[in-house]
Amino acid sequence: MEYSGASAFVYAKASGMLGSVFTGPRASKLFTAKSLPELWMLVFNTEVPLIPQTLLGQRIEEEAEKRFIAQYTSLVEMYDYPHKILTDMLYFYDIENLKELGAALCAKEQSMPHIVELGKYSMFDYGAWPDIAKITKNSPLSWYNKVPDVHEQQHIDTKLDNQYVRMMWEAANEVTGEIREPVLDFFRYTFVMTNIIWTLRLKVYYEMKSDEILEHLACAGDRPLRSDPLAGPAVEILDKAADTYADWEHWKYADMLNPHEEGVIWKIDPRWVENTYKSGMYRRAEKMFHAHPLTDLSLVAWFKIKQHECDIIRTAAEGIRLNVDTAEAMKFAGIPAVVQ
Repeated sequence: MEYSGASAFVYAKASGMLGSVFTGPRASKLFTAKSLPELWMLVFNTEVPLIPQTLLGQRIEEEAEKRFIAQYTSLVEMYDYPHKILTDMLYFYDIENLKELGAALCAKEQSMPHIVELGKYSMFDYGAWPDIAKITKNSPLSWYNKVPDVHEQQHIDTKLDNQYVRMMWEAANEVTGEIREPVLDFFRYTFVMTNIIWTLRLKVYYEMKSDEILEHLACAGDRPLRSDPLAGPAVEILDKAADTYADWEHWKYADMLNPHEEGVIWKIDPRWVENTYKSGMYRRAEKMFHAHPLTDLSLVAWFKIKQHECDIIRTAAEGIRLNVDTAEAMKFAGIPAVVQ
């Protein structure tokens, strides 16, 4: 199908699919479920699998992700030659799969762990399990050719994350036409906030020094510098005191800070910042979907909206499994509690 014609068809199909997505106002429905079987019926409207309750929560997460990927790839396949930005988005799951495989092999597990199936859109040969070198051969991550030692696993995972960011940034820079700047702005904001949230976590929860944190930042250039379009804003906050509100009150993203009350001890809350970002990213993606119909950008936005839905479903399932208070689970998912 000719690209513009396919884009019209894709947009119509994608719009229809968003009608039943559990985000925005509909997200709160997930937290009305009082049991995992009830949540399954609400999300999938199919018979609940006959498996132990201890495994049902994980199955819900896996099925939600599987449905999302199947829907997305069905949309991409409507193009004879989909643009790189659309197919490269899926590499996020290849990266996550590779982390799971590496961890399983490091632990000397015999069975292949659960992975997200990407079919022809994967850059790896999962059929070569357990030979990690053959799995990654001829891919951009062919350097990952041996099982990582348990002590280097975190470093390798960070390297994988950073390579994905760089791959997507390169793909975004290859976009041409009227959506080029909106695409670049969207991915720049996404990766800037990812770096900022990582920095806050490492700074507050692990009390890492600035030099250590720099090693975890993804950047467009060779090293994280203040001038880097993706890492720069995170580098700029390294010297801010986590417990001094005055250091943050004029920050570019101050509207994401947890509330401050004069005279009350305050410390920046990475979870608060992250939840505020997630809610804002959903609204940004939703707006972008409608603002750029019949373009690749609308499908990029659709991908992010559905990822957000999977995160909310995961949180709802975990909340039920761990018997977390409903209001607390919703807060953790970045969803305003429903006023009774």
